[in-house]
Amino acid sequence: MAQVSRRPLGQKLENELSRLLIRVVVDLKNPDEIENFLKDFLSPMEKIMLAKRLAIAVLIGKGHDYQQIKEILKVTAGTIASVSLKYKYAGQGYKRIVEKILRQEKTEKLLDKIDDLLSSLPPKGGNWSKWRRQKEQVKIQQQTKIL
Repeated sequence: MAQVSRRPLGQKLENELSRLLIRVVVDLKNPDEIENFLKDFLSPMEKIMLAKRLAIAVLIGKGHDYQQIKEILKVTAGTIASVSLKYKYAGQGYKRIVEKILRQEKTEKLLDKIDDLLSSLPPKGGNWSKWRRQKEQVKIQQQTKIL
């Protein structure tokens, strides 16, 4: 568990440090830069802790109950409750990120469905009978792989 010094910094310094952290994060330009920063900045336990909190919020956003989340992520009910309260009743941080993640998932699923549909159509101006034979061969190969 992360620990903070018992000696308080003072509200002004704490606010300045918080703004500095936000500026640093905003200035990160690409996934590699972000990954390198987080690898150096956070301990492995801190990364897991933060990732689990985000995963809890996503699973709550998907409608999973506490028991499912406990089993999937190996977290306590107290941790789930803490994230759930912030997700449902506090600021918009969790909600915006979770909604964005869920929209991306839906978009990816839709694009996969469209890709599947398009790949099942014959080529424009192509040989339909050859296309049907190829589709049948693929179907037979898939069925024999299952057996």
